Amino acid sequence: MASICLQPLSPLPWTRPHPAPLYPSLIASAPFSKYCVLAPIYLWAVGIAAVRSFQILKEIGGSLVDYKLGLANIFIQHTSASLTINENADPDVRKDMETYLNLSVPEGPTAPWVHTDEGPDDMPAHVKSSLLGASLTIPISHGRLALGTWQGIWLCEHRDRASGRNIIVTLQGE
Repeated sequence: MASICLQPLSPLPWTRPHPAPLYPSLIASAPFSKYCVLAPIYLWAVGIAAVRSFQILKEIGGSLVDYKLGLANIFIQHTSASLTINENADPDVRKDMETYLNLSVPEGPTAPWVHTDEGPDDMPAHVKSSLLGASLTIPISHGRLALGTWQGIWLCEHRDRASGRNIIVTLQGE
């Protein structure tokens, strides 16, 4: 089950400091909320875990009501998993997406990958992650994520075996 990290989020030691913002008064006037959601992965056949979207929304839902208008940035701290928005009503969409990704980015001994030290699924996972992306920015409207009727947030796991994934959610708005 996902849980909120209670410790403050800090930059990693090897990241460069950010320069001062051009318009600090605009940024200072917009409230921020930060969450780190730990998402355990339930291994599915290929691993697009659309069900995780409900846990992410459950964790941040109480804070969304504080925002009439804003943005939610959702970021996954991994290179072999990704985030995307897609239909969340019909499970066939997930199956078709898995089929497409597996046909487009092959695994196994005949695949053309050089980076294979971490297993035959590692490099394909990096490619799939790059294709789908590591972050989403979603508008907040009247205390809710402004997703379409059928849209859901998918956490896509591209490894055969993976532990929990760290997701950082940053809310900004008024």
